[in-house]
Amino acid sequence: MRSSPSAHRPSHPAGQAWLLLMPAMLVLLAFTHWPVIGTLWHSFQSTPKGGRPAVWVGMENYQVMLDDPVFWKALTNNLWFAGATIPLSIGLALAMALWVNERIAGRTFLRMAYFTPTVLPMIAVANIWLFFYTPQYGLLEQVSGALGFGSHNWLGSPSTALGAVTLVAVWKEAGFFMIFYLAALQSLNPSLREAAAIEGASRWYFFRRVQWPLLMPTTLFVLINCVINAFRMVDHLFVLTRGGPDNASTLLLYHLYEVGFSFWDTGYASALTMVIIVVLVGATLLQFFVLDRRVHYR
Repeated sequence: MRSSPSAHRPSHPAGQAWLLLMPAMLVLLAFTHWPVIGTLWHSFQSTPKGGRPAVWVGMENYQVMLDDPVFWKALTNNLWFAGATIPLSIGLALAMALWVNERIAGRTFLRMAYFTPTVLPMIAVANIWLFFYTPQYGLLEQVSGALGFGSHNWLGSPSTALGAVTLVAVWKEAGFFMIFYLAALQSLNPSLREAAAIEGASRWYFFRRVQWPLLMPTTLFVLINCVINAFRMVDHLFVLTRGGPDNASTLLLYHLYEVGFSFWDTGYASALTMVIIVVLVGATLLQFFVLDRRVHYR
C-alpha cells in the first residue's frame, strides 16, 4: 500500500528552518549586535581608571565630542575622503571593466594588473606609495624633477596629505570593484550590442542607454561597499602620515583608535564608535530606499 505524499513531509518545517538559521544568527548576535549594544551602553559611562569603576555620565561623552576640534577635523577630512574615493573608485573601476571586456591584445594581463593591488595587504600598499612620496628620492619626486618641477613633501604638507592618502585608497579599491563590473558586463546579452550596431548607435550612446541602466544593481552594491570602506579604511594612515601633519589627514576611525588605545578613553571612544555606526547605517538606508528605486533588475 503506497503512502500519501504528505506522510513524507516534515512535521515542523518552520522549526527546522529556524534550526538551520540558528548558527548564523548566534554568530551575528555575538559578534555584531551584542557588541553594538555594549558600545552604546559604554558611551553613556565614564572610563574606568585604576580602582575607580565606570559610572553613568549620560550625554557627557557626546558633549565632549561636540567640543573636540579634532573630532570635527576628522569628520571633515572623512567627508572629503569619502567624496573623493567613492566617485573616483567607481568611475575608474567601470572604465577599466569596459576596457578589459573588449577583445584587445593582452586582455588577460591587463585584468591581472588591475586586480593585483586588491590582493596586496593595505600595509604593503602603503609602503609602496611611501616610496613614491618620499621627498627628493621617491619616484614621484624623480618624475616631477625631470619635468622641471620643484621638490614637494606630499605627505608632510597639510595641503596635499589628505589627497595623497586618498589616491592610495583609490588605487587599492578600484581593481576590486572592477571585478564586479566585469562580471556584470559579461552577463549582458550579446544581442543587445549587435542590435545597437545594426541601428548605428555609437559606443557612448549604447553605454548610456543600454549598459549603464543594466549595471545599476551592480553600481548600488559597489556604492554601498565604497561608502563603508570610506569610513573604515585606516591602515594606510599608520604607515603614511599617522594623521598628520596637524591632523590634516586624520580620519574618524584613526581618531577613534587614538582615543581608545593611545589615550585609553573608552567612554569617549564608544561615543565616537556610535557616531560612525549611525553615519554608516544612515548612508546605507538612504542608498537602499532612494537609489534602489532607480535600479532596474530586469
